[in-house]
Amino acid sequence: MYSLLLELKTFSVLAKSCMLLMGLFLINSCIQNDKSKANDRLVAKVFNKSLFQTELNDLIGPGTLSEDSAQIANAYIEKWVRESIMMHEAEKYVPKDLNIDELVRDYRASLIRHNYEMLLVETRLDSVINEPELDAYYQENKEQYKLKSPIIRCHFIKLPKSAEGLKEAKDWWKSDDDEDFKRLLDYSSRNAAVYMLNSDLWYSLDDVSQHLPKGTLTSSNYKSKKTISTNDDDFEYLLKIFDTTSSGQYAPLAFIQDQATKVILHKRKIKLLEEKREEMYEKETGSNNVKIYVE
Repeated sequence: MYSLLLELKTFSVLAKSCMLLMGLFLINSCIQNDKSKANDRLVAKVFNKSLFQTELNDLIGPGTLSEDSAQIANAYIEKWVRESIMMHEAEKYVPKDLNIDELVRDYRASLIRHNYEMLLVETRLDSVINEPELDAYYQENKEQYKLKSPIIRCHFIKLPKSAEGLKEAKDWWKSDDDEDFKRLLDYSSRNAAVYMLNSDLWYSLDDVSQHLPKGTLTSSNYKSKKTISTNDDDFEYLLKIFDTTSSGQYAPLAFIQDQATKVILHKRKIKLLEEKREEMYEKETGSNNVKIYVE
């Protein structure tokens, strides 16, 4: 998991840095004047950079009203002037040994490669993960999923006292009837400030206790609290705890399933790309498309 985060973080930093440099390069290219057009009218100039009428003409489509054309042109000119001033200042701080052209080429290559890899992943990666595979991953890696704080399975609702039908909702809460639970779920979706009504999900104790009055549910009393019904000036709080797991114990598979799924898929992705690289390497090195010249 750490390697995945490191890979994503590294790519993000590289992409941002290269994108900035590429942006400067493209802006510089876009605002260069074409002096070969002898009849082109000069519209604006910032230091050694010039903007000509032909660049504005491309912005204005046929049939555009003259008032709109003037507004579009003026907005573009102002933007161009601002960018040109910034570009002029930025160019002062480009290191002399910085090869922008090479960086742009490298960044372009990385974008093309990344796009192809994403296409391979989208079209060829098997994203179906069955329960035996998840369980096998869990058994092999559960040491890294020891809990740092307690978690609970529960039903919880935080209802405004001003909500209509509050009495009926509290009756549904007490009921064991499936239809009453459906009514409660629908009611909560429309009225509750917070609700957690999926008994298969695990929640961190902090995620639940933060929505209750202070001191109602803590790490020292959560094991003894099976049901809680309390209120304050604004809300009614209803809680049923079905199961608990203490800090220091292994997190249940259901609690880390999303994380485990991402790790498994990432490993599949790495394997797919490595196999594709090797496949292409074997194919092309055995043809006339690859020639290596050694002195």
